[in-house]
Amino acid sequence: MKLKVTVDGKEYEVDVEVQEEPTPSVEHVIIGSGGGGVTLAAAPAAAPVGDADGIPASLAGNVVKIPVSEGDEVKEGDVVMVLEAMKMETEVLADQDGTVEKIHVSVGDAVKPGQGLLKIV
Repeated sequence: MKLKVTVDGKEYEVDVEVQEEPTPSVEHVIIGSGGGGVTLAAAPAAAPVGDADGIPASLAGNVVKIPVSEGDEVKEGDVVMVLEAMKMETEVLADQDGTVEKIHVSVGDAVKPGQGLLKIV
């Protein structure tokens, strides 16, 4: 998979081999000295097999930020949650335009792949 990587403001194109199933989808990676660390922005993924109610978690991790509240209007692609796994943050994006009907988790909760995070109607 080819990724565009930005390091301290300079963009590079890199080849990345992914060996886990299912293959994750990543739009961009930002590495910089400004905030310390790496941020991955994941593209909306297909719902994993499971009983997810609404947008499912694409990975096991902890909820570190929920920038929306129940009743908020969102657009497809808006960041609605941030998960952290192995010191890497992954943005969860709205899969449609609509209203946040229900948030199933809280900041600090551990989630597993396929677990429903929030529902947009």
